[in-house]
Amino acid sequence: MRRREKFDHILIETTGLADPAPVAQTFFMDDEIAAQLRLDAIITLVDAAHVLQHLNEVKPEGVENEAVEQIAFADRIVLNKTDLVDETTIAEVEARVKAINAPVQILRARNAEVDLKQILDVGAFDLDRVLKDDPSFLTETEHQHDTTVTSVGIELDGEVDDARLNAWLGNLLRTKGADIFRSKGILAIAGSSRQYVFQGVHMLLMGEEGAQWRAGEPHRNRLVFIGRNLDRDELERGFADCLATAGAAA
Repeated sequence: MRRREKFDHILIETTGLADPAPVAQTFFMDDEIAAQLRLDAIITLVDAAHVLQHLNEVKPEGVENEAVEQIAFADRIVLNKTDLVDETTIAEVEARVKAINAPVQILRARNAEVDLKQILDVGAFDLDRVLKDDPSFLTETEHQHDTTVTSVGIELDGEVDDARLNAWLGNLLRTKGADIFRSKGILAIAGSSRQYVFQGVHMLLMGEEGAQWRAGEPHRNRLVFIGRNLDRDELERGFADCLATAGAAA
């Protein structure tokens, strides 16, 4: 960082089986890094010719499937070796990826060649910026398969009570954060004219004010949780209880 005028980006390459969570968490926990750098995107390279066998691999009890977790953490998937498989296999791989991580953008590639503009300075860890380009980013558009690691998307109109939200998220991440790989969302906080944007990795959460709500724009809350053994009904009920009108109704 002392030589920052000499570079535009820092790329951190983990080992093949690394858990990306500790790397991402550094940008939350280290004050010096958080003040000078921002996490732009987590990119995962997926081998189209071999990934299904790894996703289908049955692990011993208590042993995590690293391939599933890396897909769950990704903001961008580079689907490599598409020249070595047929279109049916590619479609199956993409469906499995989306079943794990519904909002992720998939980039097909051969020899890992992709346009760098699609993976550098994309602001994929900046939800406010992502939603300007793709308003449907947090919207689930297809049925999620019944697998251990899934995505749960929630859309609900209304304004959120800040105190109830903090209590709910705090309890959720304290009790189940180990199984929640990523959380992200755009919320309408009661009394605020700006959107509230949050991103989380396991138990760590960061949030900030985003864009102004436009005149006449519906105050629609959109959240996504990606993790293991997620209970959709419980998440939907928990968030619904955070709405300012929920307290009045009770």
